Amino acid sequence: MGVLLKFARFKDISLWSVDSLIENLFGYNKNYELVKISNFLSRNKTKIRIEDDIVYKRVTIKMNNNGIFLRDTKIGKEIGTKNQFIIKEGQFLLSKIDARNGAFGVVTKEVDGGIITGNFWTFDVDYSKINPHFLSLITTTKQFMQFAQSASSGTTGRHYLQENKFLDVKIPLPSLDIQKKLLEQVNQYEKELKNLKFEFDKLLKQFNKNIFLEVDQDDSLLKFINFKQLHNWSVQNLSENNFNYNQKYNLVKISSFLKRDKTLINIDDDTTYKRVTIRTKNQGVSIRDTEIGKNIGTKKQYIIKKGQFLLSKIDARNGAFGIATDELSGAIITADFFAYNIDKTKIEPYFLSLITTTKQFIQFAQNSSTGTTNRQRLNEELFLNVEIPLPTIDEQKELIRDLQNNLSKQDTAIQNKTLALQEFEREIFNET
Repeated sequence: MGVLLKFARFKDISLWSVDSLIENLFGYNKNYELVKISNFLSRNKTKIRIEDDIVYKRVTIKMNNNGIFLRDTKIGKEIGTKNQFIIKEGQFLLSKIDARNGAFGVVTKEVDGGIITGNFWTFDVDYSKINPHFLSLITTTKQFMQFAQSASSGTTGRHYLQENKFLDVKIPLPSLDIQKKLLEQVNQYEKELKNLKFEFDKLLKQFNKNIFLEVDQDDSLLKFINFKQLHNWSVQNLSENNFNYNQKYNLVKISSFLKRDKTLINIDDDTTYKRVTIRTKNQGVSIRDTEIGKNIGTKKQYIIKKGQFLLSKIDARNGAFGIATDELSGAIITADFFAYNIDKTKIEPYFLSLITTTKQFIQFAQNSSTGTTNRQRLNEELFLNVEIPLPTIDEQKELIRDLQNNLSKQDTAIQNKTLALQEFEREIFNET
């Protein structure tokens, strides 16, 4: 049973307000001084006027401590809000609305010089007082999230961070030397993970070369195609088959290892269902949301199973494919998605997931899509008739072995990093 009565030490309370009491009712290592956030963060309000002929980087901050990313690049004449703020690498950035949901982070080199609207705040950081990596890590702790929540106010759906309250919050701040020491283990696993990802990218490029014999682009206009690759002389067929591949592998139709599954269900009003999203650019399949049946408009849908190959009819040409994980088993999809059973005697599922990331496979999906420019949909018959180079099962296992081993090492490094982050949080906040 949790303790309902909490004691706050007199010396920790600078103001006898409820907010102040809440801010200071947290455990922390008493070896570290409590320091106001304003001690190392100061608001930067560098404004710019958007010019029509300049291309700008626009920024997004993901919730749940998932960091700052480039949202898009856009020419000024297409940007509605003409007065915006410019950000610089190393600054601390947060969303006024979603700071309470972990929407903050340190500006990276990628988004240096990007622009933000007034719904975001930028702070200069005094790095003589706080290590940049320490700042990044401490903002991922649940205690820091609670600080942001206690400093936010407004209606239920539109809580806004109150800058003065946020900057008055006190956090435990060790000396720079101790900060550096506390970061050592996390840094070690982050470096290991970075190296493994770099190695993975190299292995993936080698995989592509082994299958498609990728070479430097030939800018000549004249292309030669092997006669034996052609089934007919249509322009579409010529474009479909105009790719290099390792001649020791047979060209095999996709239909030989993918079989459409059409397990239809009627949505029941009182049942809660998992719904699926398939991200473009080979970012995989995940749960979109859960929804009770009475709120789902399309009453006839399809159920999917673990291990099936899924694609979006609309966005297959943009790399919207993936294989269903355990989490997705039993989820539902509309007719805008296809689910296929994989014949594992002919193709390894991981080999399939890798080959779908190649530019050649994306080209196959694009060539198999028909319709108007903005509403092209995959033509299933064309797609299933596409031929891809397919090694034997034993050869596939050999080709993917190093990649799988690398991913296994990445999983271990991620687990170790997670444990190190938990230890970091326990050290700062006396978490048990």
